Amino acid sequence: MSESDGIAIERTIAGDGEGFRVLVERYSQLVFRLAYRMTGSEADAEDVVQETFLRAYRAISTYDGRAGFTTWIYRIATNYTLDLLDKRRRRAEQPPPQRIDQEQQEWEFPTAAPGPDRLAEGSQLHRRLHLAMAQLTPQERSAFVLRHFEELPIEEISEALSLGPSATRHSIFRAVQKLRRSLAPFVSSEL
Repeated sequence: MSESDGIAIERTIAGDGEGFRVLVERYSQLVFRLAYRMTGSEADAEDVVQETFLRAYRAISTYDGRAGFTTWIYRIATNYTLDLLDKRRRRAEQPPPQRIDQEQQEWEFPTAAPGPDRLAEGSQLHRRLHLAMAQLTPQERSAFVLRHFEELPIEEISEALSLGPSATRHSIFRAVQKLRRSLAPFVSSEL
């Protein structure tokens, strides 16, 4: 039976590294997915995972349990990722083009035995989705990813992003509107 987060946190605070290892194993993939979707870079996502857990380890004694551990770790990861994106923007660097590795993407559109024309169309839509996501502001991208890919409730997203529920809903709404406008030419109206 797996150890609860609370027990793992208590063990970590007591100095037992095994407790923290449990938390890292349990949440590192979630943090990686979030960071990858926000940055579009596997290398950046790996850095975010490392820095997130380093910061979490240093601050574990401040975790008060009011929010779930998932929300707490998402907040650390999101804040670090937003800082990273902000530094990149201030240096006038463009985010690297997002890798299109169909085995790694979870937002692919399933098809039944696609033909070559369907594969080409799917690849174009996939590429367009990446470009559209890159056009969102960091806050919009974070809110959208947490809501639609990680399926967190508004309250947890609000807490993770340090926003009020209304601002969180508005960020998600703006992201959806921008994505709809950007992807409209590629989506059939016959659906």
